[in-house]
Amino acid sequence: MSNKNLAAVTNELVQTYGNTAKNVITAYRVGNERAISYVDQSWAAAVKKAGKRLNADVRDNALAAQKKVPSLYARGVVLTSDSAEVAVNKTVELAGKGIEQVAANASRFEKATGLDLGPVAVAVVPAAQAATKVATQIEVRTSEFANKIAGGKAKVKVAVAKKP
Repeated sequence: MSNKNLAAVTNELVQTYGNTAKNVITAYRVGNERAISYVDQSWAAAVKKAGKRLNADVRDNALAAQKKVPSLYARGVVLTSDSAEVAVNKTVELAGKGIEQVAANASRFEKATGLDLGPVAVAVVPAAQAATKVATQIEVRTSEFANKIAGGKAKVKVAVAKKP
């Protein structure tokens, strides 16, 4: 029926937005990795430049801090980005289940009332397809953005969804 077609298009739209969210998370991750690397190198250069002007204890503390601070910050980035990915995956999965349920209820509604929702679904499909095209362009742009931030090819993750 038409509502299944609408459900497929709607699910595709949800997955596209899920992919876009994953691309933004990847941009956040690789951007922070680059920032950590820059700060780490700058810190090492500053300690090296100060060299003998620092007493041994201060130098040792500065080097110890250089090792700990970026490590803690990197752990925070990994924790937040991994949590965001889990949230996106769950949201896409639940949205897919919701779309499936709406499609099933539409069929039941048609049977119970004798009304045909097919014309409504057919009328809405082109708008949903147009929205999907726009969302796909956004997804592509966010992928390019993540790659640009990474300074090369970033590992852009794809949202996992169960298709209805």
